[in-house]
Amino acid sequence: YVAAVYEHESILSPNPTALVDRQSALELMGRNLDIYEQQVVAAARQGAQIIVFPEDGIHGFNFTRSSIYPYLDFVLHSQSVKWNPCREPYLFNDTEVLQRLSCMALKNKIFLVANLGTKQPCEHTDPHCPSDGRYQFNTNVAFDDDGMLVATYRKHNLYFEYAFDTPPEPDYKLFDTPFAGKFGMFTCFDILFFEPAVNLIRQYNLKQVVYPTAWMNQLPLLSAVEFQQAFATAFNINILAANIHHPTLGMTGSGIYTPVKSFIYHNMESYGGKLIVAEIPVITTDYKTNLEKTSGRVSEKGSVQLPPLFYAEMMYDNFTFVPVWGEKGELQVCANTLCCYLSFRRVVLTDELYALGVFDGLHTVHGTYYVQACALVKCGGLSFSTCGQEVTDATALIDFQLWGNMSTPYIFPLLLTSGVTLDFADHMGWKNDHYFISKNRTSSGLLTAALYGRWYEKD
Repeated sequence: YVAAVYEHESILSPNPTALVDRQSALELMGRNLDIYEQQVVAAARQGAQIIVFPEDGIHGFNFTRSSIYPYLDFVLHSQSVKWNPCREPYLFNDTEVLQRLSCMALKNKIFLVANLGTKQPCEHTDPHCPSDGRYQFNTNVAFDDDGMLVATYRKHNLYFEYAFDTPPEPDYKLFDTPFAGKFGMFTCFDILFFEPAVNLIRQYNLKQVVYPTAWMNQLPLLSAVEFQQAFATAFNINILAANIHHPTLGMTGSGIYTPVKSFIYHNMESYGGKLIVAEIPVITTDYKTNLEKTSGRVSEKGSVQLPPLFYAEMMYDNFTFVPVWGEKGELQVCANTLCCYLSFRRVVLTDELYALGVFDGLHTVHGTYYVQACALVKCGGLSFSTCGQEVTDATALIDFQLWGNMSTPYIFPLLLTSGVTLDFADHMGWKNDHYFISKNRTSSGLLTAALYGRWYEKD
């Protein structure tokens, strides 16, 4: 099928904490929706059957609970009411944004997924009801090609979003399409947690996911395109990921991903939005997913000479590292219960410093979640203290096999090359209770090769 995602540079309120009236809020959102409309037309012309827009793209961010209120549309989060906002605008008040989105889908005969802020009054008899008598949700909406509202999803894992409430229960939201079957949806930070993202995919055996996000890149392990691809690979699914474009805030990185190929956009240099349209296969058959124990070849560990251990902070976590010296070799490094092993050969010798790092513990900055990671990274400079820094360029080509005795089945294989571009591993999977990833000859200089494990039970 043909899919489109749009990385949008949103027109932002100059002062998001100021209180404005509904009319001013609609005016600002209207300017963003005008851009959406142009992109829907362009995508439909290129044959797209579905288009996905980013999180916060219509209203922006950094609001307070009260300052966002005029920007919120009313949405009934019930599956029982069938509603077409474009054809039936009179059914509910405060639905101007939904009406415009619905009409875009209808006019262009395209499925459309967008993210907006929504409100829902609640009774004080409801124990979860906020004191101001209303819920405010960060919401994805999906419309079919007739403008019908077919699914709403309320973001579950909020990332310092004080304007919004967490829904009382996780939403498991799917919608059906004639061209690729069922799609699931979740938002941004949700991708790092079991609920509802992982549970949704496993429970409904999903093969297609739409993913609006407003992601701040964090190298070396959590840049947007790197993790989006790893997620598609780990679960053997297609992901349509739309990020917003604000390079000054470190926000860029969208793509259309299949388990074996991706069409991505990552651009920290220039401004303006970017439409990606790609034809991708509908995944129907179940290949062995990387979550199952598959057979693969892991080289036998010979005698290992021990270079010096050192510690450095990476992604706010205290990693234990060993330097990757010389033209080839075998290394190991351990922390807690996790041991990581690397067998490598440098195809192109450069004076760049690389290191093999391990972390097995609770990550506590900007969210709390348990990580098991084995990572081969390029250091920022030539001294040990630069390992773990954000690096975007590299020239060394390295053949490698990386493996670890991970305690969780949820392993996200990361492979990032120079210029924040993606590469695909030759082999990966389980072998004798170790998860491994191997690659001969990366397409360009190696930035990061890592196994990023999420041990959800220990969060």
